[in-house]
Amino acid sequence: MSFFQNTCKPKGIGGKIMVNIMNVGHSSMAKWGFKHIEIADDDVCLDIGCGGGANLAQFLKLCPQGSVCGIDFSAESVATSLRKNAGAVAAGHCEVRQGDVARLPYADASFDLVTAFETVYFWPDVPAAFAEVFRVLGPSGVFLIVNEESGDSRWCAIVDGMRTYTADALAEWLRAVGFVDVRSDVRAEGGALCLVARKGPDS
Repeated sequence: MSFFQNTCKPKGIGGKIMVNIMNVGHSSMAKWGFKHIEIADDDVCLDIGCGGGANLAQFLKLCPQGSVCGIDFSAESVATSLRKNAGAVAAGHCEVRQGDVARLPYADASFDLVTAFETVYFWPDVPAAFAEVFRVLGPSGVFLIVNEESGDSRWCAIVDGMRTYTADALAEWLRAVGFVDVRSDVRAEGGALCLVARKGPDS
């Protein structure tokens, strides 16, 4: 397996290296993405594709009275996230599971906020995954997506199964499954793309 394939599903020694690289390398984009949402002290949050757990740690600071969940397809990512947030896991404020976005292991309306940082690229069926996110969000819940902007195919050529999408394509899929108030932003430096969508209060 190519080392860069670990961006999709970290595994083994290469995977351990990659998740630590991602924790550092994605921090600037994550910080920019967090500026687009408001988080209450008692929110219940889910980070899909939680990687090395850096964003889970940020959530734990932002919602100390709530709870934070992470899910990742990679066992290596889950292990790294658990180690990074071991104190919160032991205290019952954080849980991390291995799983698939196509079949999220959570009940309907479980979360106030769901995030997906640099992971939609690897979802085989994006519209179906968006429907799963919609299902686990509670009324008026928010979904945040932060990705590289579409148009740079270098990584897609290196990593099998990776695809980038335009803001318009993602917004269309979000609206199709029921999301409202869909808005997008592009960071001038670095080409980052952010979308925020809300589940209606009566959904």
